[in-house]
Amino acid sequence: MGSLHCNVAASPSFSSTGSSSGGDNVVSRDGSVRIYACFAHGSNNSLECYEPGANTWRRVGALPGVPDGHILKGFAVVALGESVYVIGGRLCKRERGAAAGVYHDTDVSVRADVLRYEVRRGEWQHCAPLLLPRFDFACAPCRGRICVAGGQCSLSGARGTAAAEVYDEEKGQWSALPNMSTMRYKCVGVTWQGSFHVVGGFAESTLTAGDALLTPGTTVLQSSALERSSAEVLHCSRGTWEILPGMWQLDVPPNQIVAVANRLFSSGDCLNCWKGHVEVYDGELNIWSIWDHSALPDLSLLANLPSSAQRLYLTMAAVGTQLYFLAGYQVPSSNDSFRTVSLVHSFDTNAPPGLEPAWSSFQPKMEPDDIEDESKELFSQCCSVQLSS
Repeated sequence: MGSLHCNVAASPSFSSTGSSSGGDNVVSRDGSVRIYACFAHGSNNSLECYEPGANTWRRVGALPGVPDGHILKGFAVVALGESVYVIGGRLCKRERGAAAGVYHDTDVSVRADVLRYEVRRGEWQHCAPLLLPRFDFACAPCRGRICVAGGQCSLSGARGTAAAEVYDEEKGQWSALPNMSTMRYKCVGVTWQGSFHVVGGFAESTLTAGDALLTPGTTVLQSSALERSSAEVLHCSRGTWEILPGMWQLDVPPNQIVAVANRLFSSGDCLNCWKGHVEVYDGELNIWSIWDHSALPDLSLLANLPSSAQRLYLTMAAVGTQLYFLAGYQVPSSNDSFRTVSLVHSFDTNAPPGLEPAWSSFQPKMEPDDIEDESKELFSQCCSVQLSS
Protein backbone atom coordinates (compact mmCIF):
# COMPACT_ATOMS: atom_id res chain seq x y z
CA MET A 1 0.00 0.00 0.00
CA GLY A 2 3.00 2.28 -0.04
CA SER A 3 4.63 4.12 2.79
CA LEU A 4 2.72 6.50 5.03
CA HIS A 5 4.33 8.09 8.04
CA CYS A 6 1.54 7.37 10.49
CA ASN A 7 1.82 6.49 14.15
CA VAL A 8 1.45 2.74 13.65
CA ALA A 9 4.04 1.72 16.19
CA ALA A 10 1.77 2.21 19.17
CA SER A 11 -1.28 -0.02 19.06
CA PRO A 12 -4.43 1.12 20.89
CA SER A 13 -4.93 -0.23 24.41
CA PHE A 14 -8.12 -1.04 26.27
CA SER A 15 -9.36 -1.31 29.83
CA SER A 16 -12.43 -1.95 32.00
CA THR A 17 -15.24 -4.40 31.25
CA GLY A 18 -18.47 -4.43 29.35
CA SER A 19 -20.66 -5.94 26.65
CA SER A 20 -21.79 -4.95 23.18
CA SER A 21 -25.35 -6.14 23.70
CA GLY A 22 -26.81 -3.09 25.41
CA GLY A 23 -25.82 -0.18 23.18
CA ASP A 24 -23.30 1.20 20.74
CA ASN A 25 -20.32 1.41 23.06
CA VAL A 26 -18.01 -1.59 23.54
CA VAL A 27 -15.75 -1.60 26.58
CA SER A 28 -12.88 -4.04 26.17
CA ARG A 29 -11.11 -6.21 28.72
CA ASP A 30 -8.31 -7.65 26.66
CA GLY A 31 -8.24 -5.87 23.33
CA SER A 32 -10.31 -8.57 21.57
CA VAL A 33 -12.51 -5.98 19.89
CA ARG A 34 -13.42 -6.01 16.21
CA ILE A 35 -14.98 -3.21 14.20
CA TYR A 36 -17.10 -4.18 11.18
CA ALA A 37 -18.41 -2.17 8.23
CA CYS A 38 -19.71 -2.93 4.72
CA PHE A 39 -18.14 -1.58 1.55
CA ALA A 40 -18.58 -1.96 -2.19
CA HIS A 41 -15.64 -2.94 -4.36
CA GLY A 42 -16.90 -2.40 -7.87
CA SER A 43 -20.18 -4.31 -8.11
CA ASN A 44 -19.83 -6.41 -4.95
CA ASN A 45 -20.68 -5.73 -1.31
CA SER A 46 -18.07 -6.86 1.21
CA LEU A 47 -18.02 -7.04 5.00
CA GLU A 48 -14.67 -5.86 6.38
CA CYS A 49 -13.09 -6.03 9.82
CA TYR A 50 -10.61 -3.83 11.68
CA GLU A 51 -8.99 -5.19 14.86
CA PRO A 52 -7.64 -2.31 16.98
CA GLY A 53 -5.47 -4.49 19.23
CA ALA A 54 -3.55 -5.96 16.28
CA ASN A 55 -4.02 -2.94 13.98
CA THR A 56 -5.14 -5.22 11.12
CA TRP A 57 -7.79 -4.68 8.45
CA ARG A 58 -9.17 -7.54 6.39
CA ARG A 59 -12.05 -8.49 4.15
CA VAL A 60 -14.44 -10.99 5.69
CA GLY A 61 -16.21 -11.73 2.41
CA ALA A 62 -19.20 -10.91 0.23
CA LEU A 63 -22.70 -10.56 1.68
CA PRO A 64 -24.68 -13.77 1.08
CA GLY A 65 -27.83 -13.51 -0.97
CA VAL A 66 -26.87 -10.40 -2.95
CA PRO A 67 -27.01 -11.36 -6.67
CA ASP A 68 -23.99 -10.86 -8.88
CA GLY A 69 -23.90 -7.44 -10.46
CA HIS A 70 -26.01 -5.99 -7.64
CA ILE A 71 -25.20 -4.01 -4.51
CA LEU A 72 -27.05 -3.26 -1.31
CA LYS A 73 -27.58 0.28 -0.01
CA GLY A 74 -29.38 1.88 2.91
CA PHE A 75 -29.11 -1.17 5.17
CA ALA A 76 -28.12 -1.33 8.85
CA VAL A 77 -25.10 -3.07 10.37
CA VAL A 78 -25.42 -3.64 14.11
CA ALA A 79 -23.71 -5.82 16.71
CA LEU A 80 -25.50 -7.95 19.28
CA GLY A 81 -23.35 -10.10 21.54
CA GLU A 82 -20.71 -11.76 19.34
CA SER A 83 -22.71 -11.42 16.12
CA VAL A 84 -23.02 -8.80 13.40
CA TYR A 85 -26.44 -8.30 11.78
CA VAL A 86 -27.01 -6.89 8.29
CA ILE A 87 -30.62 -5.71 8.14
CA GLY A 88 -32.90 -4.60 5.32
CA GLY A 89 -31.71 -2.24 2.59
CA ARG A 90 -32.29 -1.27 -1.02
CA LEU A 91 -31.11 -3.66 -3.73
CA CYS A 92 -29.64 -1.98 -6.80
CA LYS A 93 -28.39 -3.30 -10.12
CA ARG A 94 -24.92 -1.90 -10.83
CA GLU A 95 -23.50 -1.39 -14.31
CA ARG A 96 -20.07 -0.10 -15.17
CA GLY A 97 -19.96 3.30 -16.85
CA ALA A 98 -17.76 4.45 -19.69
CA ALA A 99 -15.21 6.13 -17.40
CA ALA A 100 -12.96 4.14 -15.10
CA GLY A 101 -14.38 3.68 -11.62
CA VAL A 102 -17.81 5.05 -12.62
CA TYR A 103 -20.93 2.93 -12.04
CA HIS A 104 -24.63 3.41 -12.68
CA ASP A 105 -27.07 2.02 -10.13
CA THR A 106 -30.71 1.18 -10.78
CA ASP A 107 -33.11 0.48 -7.92
CA VAL A 108 -34.56 -3.03 -7.96
CA SER A 109 -36.36 -3.66 -4.67
CA VAL A 110 -36.61 -2.92 -0.94
CA ARG A 111 -35.45 -5.85 1.17
CA ALA A 112 -36.64 -7.32 4.44
CA ASP A 113 -33.74 -9.82 4.57
CA VAL A 114 -31.71 -10.16 7.76
CA LEU A 115 -28.24 -11.74 7.81
CA ARG A 116 -26.29 -12.74 10.89
CA TYR A 117 -22.52 -13.14 10.90
CA GLU A 118 -21.19 -15.13 13.87
CA VAL A 119 -17.84 -13.55 14.54
CA ARG A 120 -16.23 -16.40 16.49
CA ARG A 121 -17.25 -19.09 13.99
CA GLY A 122 -16.90 -16.93 10.89
CA GLU A 123 -20.26 -18.19 9.61
CA TRP A 124 -23.29 -16.51 8.03
CA GLN A 125 -26.91 -17.33 8.80
CA HIS A 126 -30.22 -16.14 7.37
CA CYS A 127 -32.55 -14.88 10.11
CA ALA A 128 -36.24 -14.09 10.23
CA PRO A 129 -36.97 -11.17 7.87
CA LEU A 130 -38.22 -7.77 8.95
CA LEU A 131 -41.99 -7.44 9.30
CA LEU A 132 -41.74 -4.44 7.00
CA PRO A 133 -39.11 -4.11 4.24
CA ARG A 134 -37.24 -0.83 4.69
CA PHE A 135 -34.08 1.16 3.98
CA ASP A 136 -32.46 4.31 5.40
CA PHE A 137 -33.88 3.57 8.85
CA ALA A 138 -32.75 3.92 12.46
CA CYS A 139 -31.34 0.81 14.15
CA ALA A 140 -29.56 0.04 17.41
CA PRO A 141 -29.23 -2.73 20.02
CA CYS A 142 -31.21 -2.03 23.17
CA ARG A 143 -31.43 -4.22 26.27
CA GLY A 144 -30.26 -7.32 24.42
CA ARG A 145 -32.58 -6.88 21.43
CA ILE A 146 -32.40 -4.99 18.12
CA CYS A 147 -34.73 -2.05 17.55
CA VAL A 148 -35.49 -0.54 14.14
CA ALA A 149 -37.74 2.40 13.31
CA GLY A 150 -38.58 4.63 10.40
CA GLY A 151 -37.02 4.40 6.97
CA GLN A 152 -38.57 4.10 3.54
CA CYS A 153 -40.60 1.06 2.52
CA SER A 154 -41.14 1.87 -1.15
CA LEU A 155 -38.97 2.95 -4.07
CA SER A 156 -41.71 5.31 -5.27
CA GLY A 157 -41.82 8.65 -3.51
CA ALA A 158 -39.73 10.17 -0.74
CA ARG A 159 -41.84 9.36 2.29
CA GLY A 160 -40.87 7.68 5.51
CA THR A 161 -42.72 5.34 7.82
CA ALA A 162 -43.55 5.64 11.51
CA ALA A 163 -43.49 1.85 11.95
CA ALA A 164 -41.05 0.25 14.39
CA GLU A 165 -40.19 -3.32 15.35
CA VAL A 166 -37.85 -5.25 17.61
CA TYR A 167 -35.87 -8.48 17.15
CA ASP A 168 -35.53 -11.07 19.89
CA GLU A 169 -32.40 -13.12 19.21
CA GLU A 170 -33.41 -15.98 21.51
CA LYS A 171 -36.82 -16.39 19.87
CA GLY A 172 -35.47 -15.60 16.41
CA GLN A 173 -38.42 -13.37 15.57
CA TRP A 174 -39.46 -9.75 15.01
CA SER A 175 -42.34 -8.15 16.89
CA ALA A 176 -44.14 -4.91 16.08
CA LEU A 177 -43.60 -1.90 18.33
CA PRO A 178 -45.97 1.05 18.67
CA ASN A 179 -45.64 3.55 15.83
CA MET A 180 -43.71 6.76 16.31
CA SER A 181 -45.64 10.03 16.16
CA THR A 182 -43.67 11.06 13.06
CA MET A 183 -42.79 9.36 9.80
CA ARG A 184 -39.01 9.48 9.31
CA TYR A 185 -36.23 8.28 7.04
CA LYS A 186 -32.49 8.98 6.94
CA CYS A 187 -32.79 9.03 10.74
CA VAL A 188 -30.10 7.74 13.09
CA GLY A 189 -30.57 5.21 15.89
CA VAL A 190 -28.61 5.14 19.14
CA THR A 191 -29.25 3.59 22.56
CA TRP A 192 -28.60 6.01 25.39
CA GLN A 193 -29.52 5.81 29.06
CA GLY A 194 -31.37 2.57 28.42
CA SER A 195 -33.67 3.99 25.73
CA PHE A 196 -33.68 3.72 21.93
CA HIS A 197 -33.33 7.18 20.34
CA VAL A 198 -34.40 7.87 16.74
CA VAL A 199 -32.73 11.17 15.90
CA GLY A 200 -33.43 13.64 13.10
CA GLY A 201 -34.04 12.57 9.53
CA PHE A 202 -36.53 13.74 6.95
CA ALA A 203 -39.67 13.74 9.07
CA GLU A 204 -43.38 14.40 8.67
CA SER A 205 -46.12 14.59 11.26
CA THR A 206 -49.87 14.23 10.76
CA LEU A 207 -52.35 17.05 11.19
CA THR A 208 -55.98 16.04 11.71
CA ALA A 209 -59.19 18.00 12.02
CA GLY A 210 -58.53 18.40 15.71
CA ASP A 211 -55.09 19.92 15.10
CA ALA A 212 -56.04 22.71 12.71
CA LEU A 213 -58.90 24.23 10.75
CA LEU A 214 -59.34 21.22 8.50
CA THR A 215 -62.36 19.55 7.03
CA PRO A 216 -63.48 16.73 9.36
CA GLY A 217 -61.81 13.49 8.39
CA THR A 218 -59.05 15.28 6.47
CA THR A 219 -55.44 14.30 7.12
CA VAL A 220 -52.55 16.59 6.19
CA LEU A 221 -48.84 15.79 6.47
CA GLN A 222 -46.63 18.51 7.87
CA SER A 223 -42.86 18.68 7.44
CA SER A 224 -40.84 21.43 9.05
CA ALA A 225 -37.54 22.06 10.79
CA LEU A 226 -39.35 21.30 14.06
CA GLU A 227 -39.92 17.67 13.03
CA ARG A 228 -36.55 17.24 11.31
CA SER A 229 -34.59 18.48 14.33
CA SER A 230 -36.49 16.37 16.84
CA ALA A 231 -35.96 12.85 18.15
CA GLU A 232 -38.32 10.11 19.24
CA VAL A 233 -37.32 8.10 22.30
CA LEU A 234 -38.55 4.55 22.88
CA HIS A 235 -38.56 3.76 26.59
CA CYS A 236 -37.80 0.07 26.21
CA SER A 237 -38.93 -0.94 29.70
CA ARG A 238 -42.51 0.20 29.06
CA GLY A 239 -42.64 0.21 25.24
CA THR A 240 -43.78 3.81 24.80
CA TRP A 241 -42.48 6.66 22.63
CA GLU A 242 -41.69 10.21 23.71
CA ILE A 243 -40.99 13.13 21.38
CA LEU A 244 -37.88 15.20 22.19
CA PRO A 245 -37.98 18.53 20.33
CA GLY A 246 -34.70 20.08 19.17
CA MET A 247 -32.43 17.19 20.11
CA TRP A 248 -30.55 17.37 16.81
CA GLN A 249 -30.93 21.15 16.24
CA LEU A 250 -30.12 20.92 12.53
CA ASP A 251 -32.38 20.74 9.48
CA VAL A 252 -30.01 18.18 7.92
CA PRO A 253 -30.10 14.52 9.10
CA PRO A 254 -27.21 13.36 11.28
CA ASN A 255 -24.55 11.05 9.87
CA GLN A 256 -23.85 8.98 12.97
CA ILE A 257 -24.22 9.25 16.75
CA VAL A 258 -22.49 6.96 19.26
CA ALA A 259 -22.65 6.62 23.03
CA VAL A 260 -19.52 6.76 25.21
CA ALA A 261 -19.62 6.71 29.02
CA ASN A 262 -23.16 8.12 29.23
CA ARG A 263 -22.42 10.79 26.62
CA LEU A 264 -23.46 11.07 22.98
CA PHE A 265 -20.90 12.03 20.32
CA SER A 266 -21.25 13.06 16.69
CA SER A 267 -18.82 14.25 14.03
CA GLY A 268 -21.11 15.63 11.33
CA ASP A 269 -24.26 15.24 9.28
CA CYS A 270 -25.28 13.33 6.16
CA LEU A 271 -23.90 16.08 3.91
CA ASN A 272 -20.61 16.51 5.75
CA CYS A 273 -19.53 13.55 7.87
CA TRP A 274 -16.57 15.50 9.36
CA LYS A 275 -17.24 19.09 10.44
CA GLY A 276 -13.76 19.71 11.79
CA HIS A 277 -14.45 18.61 15.36
CA VAL A 278 -16.28 16.12 17.59
CA GLU A 279 -19.50 17.29 19.19
CA VAL A 280 -21.00 16.10 22.50
CA TYR A 281 -24.64 16.23 23.54
CA ASP A 282 -25.77 17.74 26.84
CA GLY A 283 -29.06 16.08 27.72
CA GLU A 284 -29.93 18.54 30.49
CA LEU A 285 -29.50 21.60 28.28
CA ASN A 286 -30.56 19.78 25.08
CA ILE A 287 -27.64 21.22 23.10
CA TRP A 288 -24.60 19.97 21.17
CA SER A 289 -21.19 21.57 21.76
CA ILE A 290 -17.62 21.08 20.54
CA TRP A 291 -15.66 18.57 22.64
CA ASP A 292 -12.39 19.94 24.06
CA HIS A 293 -9.24 19.39 21.94
CA SER A 294 -11.14 17.61 19.17
CA ALA A 295 -10.87 20.37 16.56
CA LEU A 296 -9.02 19.31 13.42
CA PRO A 297 -9.78 20.91 10.03
CA ASP A 298 -9.08 17.69 8.14
CA LEU A 299 -8.43 14.24 9.60
CA SER A 300 -5.93 13.58 6.80
CA LEU A 301 -3.60 15.99 8.63
CA LEU A 302 -2.98 13.16 11.11
CA ALA A 303 -1.13 11.25 8.38
CA ASN A 304 1.45 12.22 5.81
CA LEU A 305 -0.87 12.00 2.80
CA PRO A 306 -0.36 13.85 -0.49
CA SER A 307 -2.07 17.24 -0.64
CA SER A 308 -4.19 15.90 -3.50
CA ALA A 309 -5.67 13.10 -1.34
CA GLN A 310 -9.45 13.10 -1.21
CA ARG A 311 -11.51 11.46 1.52
CA LEU A 312 -13.81 8.76 0.15
CA TYR A 313 -15.53 7.68 3.35
CA LEU A 314 -15.57 8.04 7.13
CA THR A 315 -17.40 6.01 9.78
CA MET A 316 -17.11 6.03 13.56
CA ALA A 317 -17.20 3.39 16.31
CA ALA A 318 -16.88 3.67 20.08
CA VAL A 319 -14.57 1.33 22.00
CA GLY A 320 -14.16 2.15 25.67
CA THR A 321 -13.43 5.88 25.83
CA GLN A 322 -11.98 5.89 22.30
CA LEU A 323 -13.71 7.00 19.13
CA TYR A 324 -12.33 5.11 16.13
CA PHE A 325 -12.76 6.68 12.69
CA LEU A 326 -12.33 4.27 9.77
CA ALA A 327 -11.37 6.47 6.84
CA GLY A 328 -10.53 5.93 3.19
CA TYR A 329 -8.61 8.32 0.96
CA GLN A 330 -8.11 8.38 -2.78
CA VAL A 331 -4.44 9.07 -3.58
CA PRO A 332 -2.58 9.25 -6.90
CA SER A 333 -0.99 6.05 -8.13
CA SER A 334 1.13 5.15 -11.13
CA ASN A 335 -0.03 5.61 -14.73
CA ASP A 336 -2.28 8.55 -13.82
CA SER A 337 -4.58 6.28 -11.83
CA PHE A 338 -5.76 6.33 -8.22
CA ARG A 339 -5.81 3.90 -5.33
CA THR A 340 -7.55 3.78 -1.97
CA VAL A 341 -5.60 4.13 1.26
CA SER A 342 -7.42 2.99 4.42
CA LEU A 343 -6.46 4.67 7.69
CA VAL A 344 -7.81 4.58 11.22
CA HIS A 345 -7.91 7.72 13.34
CA SER A 346 -8.66 7.50 17.06
CA PHE A 347 -9.75 10.15 19.52
CA ASP A 348 -9.51 9.62 23.27
CA THR A 349 -12.47 11.33 24.92
CA ASN A 350 -10.72 10.96 28.30
CA ALA A 351 -7.36 12.45 27.30
CA PRO A 352 -6.22 15.00 29.93
CA PRO A 353 -6.22 18.45 28.28
CA GLY A 354 -2.69 19.53 27.41
CA LEU A 355 -1.01 16.50 29.00
CA GLU A 356 -1.18 13.98 26.16
CA PRO A 357 -2.46 14.09 22.57
CA ALA A 358 -6.06 13.06 22.13
CA TRP A 359 -5.65 12.10 18.45
CA SER A 360 -3.70 9.19 16.96
CA SER A 361 -3.56 7.74 13.46
CA PHE A 362 -2.81 4.20 12.29
CA GLN A 363 -2.18 2.62 8.92
CA PRO A 364 -3.64 -0.87 9.30
CA LYS A 365 -1.70 -3.94 8.27
CA MET A 366 -3.33 -5.86 5.41
CA GLU A 367 -2.84 -9.20 3.76
CA PRO A 368 -1.66 -8.97 0.11
CA ASP A 369 -5.08 -10.05 -1.17
CA ASP A 370 -6.77 -7.27 0.81
CA ILE A 371 -4.60 -4.39 -0.37
CA GLU A 372 -6.79 -1.86 -2.13
CA ASP A 373 -5.75 -0.96 -5.66
CA GLU A 374 -9.05 0.62 -6.67
CA SER A 375 -11.75 2.88 -5.30
CA LYS A 376 -14.25 1.57 -2.78
CA GLU A 377 -17.45 2.94 -1.27
CA LEU A 378 -18.80 2.79 2.26
CA PHE A 379 -22.38 1.52 2.38
CA SER A 380 -22.94 1.16 6.12
CA GLN A 381 -21.89 2.68 9.39
CA CYS A 382 -19.62 0.48 11.49
CA CYS A 383 -20.27 -1.45 14.69
CA SER A 384 -18.06 -2.87 17.44
CA VAL A 385 -17.99 -6.43 18.73
CA GLN A 386 -16.39 -7.51 22.03
CA LEU A 387 -15.28 -11.15 22.07
CA SER A 388 -15.33 -12.80 25.49
CA SER A 389 -12.09 -14.35 26.68
